[in-house]
Amino acid sequence: MYPFVKTLSSLKKANLLGLMLACAVLAVVVVLGAVGLITWITAHLVNIQMGWLDTLFNLMVGTLTGIGGWFMLPALTVFIAGMFQEKTINRVEGIYYPNSVRSEEPKFWPDAWHDIKFTLWALFLNILVLPLYLFGIGFVVSILINSYLLGREFFESAAGYHLGKPKAKELGLQNKRAIYGGGFVITLMTLIPLLNLFVPIIAVVWMVHVYHGLDYLSHG
Repeated sequence: MYPFVKTLSSLKKANLLGLMLACAVLAVVVVLGAVGLITWITAHLVNIQMGWLDTLFNLMVGTLTGIGGWFMLPALTVFIAGMFQEKTINRVEGIYYPNSVRSEEPKFWPDAWHDIKFTLWALFLNILVLPLYLFGIGFVVSILINSYLLGREFFESAAGYHLGKPKAKELGLQNKRAIYGGGFVITLMTLIPLLNLFVPIIAVVWMVHVYHGLDYLSHG
């Protein structure tokens, strides 16, 4: 059910390497931008009179924010993927599922408001989990939450491209093992350095194959 080989081969066959590079650049910009913004706000809100102590404090804030941003990447994955989603789906389906390709021209950024709301909700949940790291269970809880969130969201995006969101959600509820199993693998990939920069594209490809696999079984 988990299309490892097909997903990996799709990256080359569907000519996605350029999109993956653009995705990686955007991921770096988003994380660095968030770190820079939080550091800047902190520097202007907290003003310690001793110069060296002020510098040390801002350095610590920047470092901790950077580490936090790294662990928040799962929550940002859907937002980043949204900018490349339709192009990715069209290219993969053009190679593997030509009868399913939609005739409309792919948009650059579909469902932007939906992706923003999801990202804010995912960030909120991940922030709530942070105190649990002090008790040694934060990592596990974070994995479980993000597996559910990413599996559901990426599947509903891929299936919703053809069925619409309500029917895609219904199909996902009928196939939780495939959806959340895929979400678990996607979440683990977001924690691997360098690989996590390309996960938004990989996740879209993965769920396109999952959706069409379920569609084939339902009509087989």
